[in-house]
Amino acid sequence: QAELGLNEHHQNEVINYMRFTRFKRDLCLKAVDSCFQDLKDSRLVEETFTVDEVAEMLYGLQSIVHSEVESELISTTYTNVLLLRQLFSQAEKWYLKLQTDISDLENRELLEQVAEFEKSDFTSSSKKPSTDLIKPKLAPLNEGGSELLNKTVASLQEENEKLKIRLKTIETQATAALDEKSKLEKSLKDLQMIQGDQKTNANQDITELENKVAALKSQFEKTLNDSTANQKFLEENLVTTKHDLLRVQDQLSIAEKELEKKFQQTAAYRNMKEILTKKNEQIKDLRKRLSK
Repeated sequence: QAELGLNEHHQNEVINYMRFTRFKRDLCLKAVDSCFQDLKDSRLVEETFTVDEVAEMLYGLQSIVHSEVESELISTTYTNVLLLRQLFSQAEKWYLKLQTDISDLENRELLEQVAEFEKSDFTSSSKKPSTDLIKPKLAPLNEGGSELLNKTVASLQEENEKLKIRLKTIETQATAALDEKSKLEKSLKDLQMIQGDQKTNANQDITELENKVAALKSQFEKTLNDSTANQKFLEENLVTTKHDLLRVQDQLSIAEKELEKKFQQTAAYRNMKEILTKKNEQIKDLRKRLSK
């Protein structure tokens, strides 16, 4: 089966859309055939017609066919606009800005590739129906990957704020402990000048105080290391998220280009052109015969 350079999910979405357009195209062709059949059944009941009668019938047929084709082309345009609206809305949820390349829609090689893809897909599907192509509908635009991403980022930011608050608290406690140590050391010196015999007890107080400061310092360093590790984890997650966003943007851009290319090539237009060409040749032949 011909490929479009998309992953399996996006390729199945393209197949579903091509089936939809094929169904609409068949309806349009049936409507055009019905116009000719109605003219044949209602007007072609005699063996000979004048030039004015033939011109009148052709003019009426032209108006009807023109109206049918115009209506179908307008409907196809609006349908593609709605499809693009869905894609753009989903992209905006990821804070993406999609761009289109209109000039690439007339690339004959790519158009033939799409035609071959459609031909092979419908040929294989007509032989054996595939249940793998049945995909769920698009998820609501306010849910899915973008909302999960936003929740994850918000959760990480909240955790980072909590760590900052905790770190600030530890820093305040350490500063207070250092101030207390300074005060105690000053008091100790004063006491040593008055009572030298209390040196042993003072040394014990200093030792306890130093142990307390060491414990606070250890706790502070641990908290600081945890904060640094969490900060690094957040940065890695943000980088990974950015890469995912860029990859999705690239995939959506490719899918959007392929959809635009499909729009420029419709079998209904080619069929109508061939029919009108044949009718013009018939009219010219009739005029030559009438002139003779």
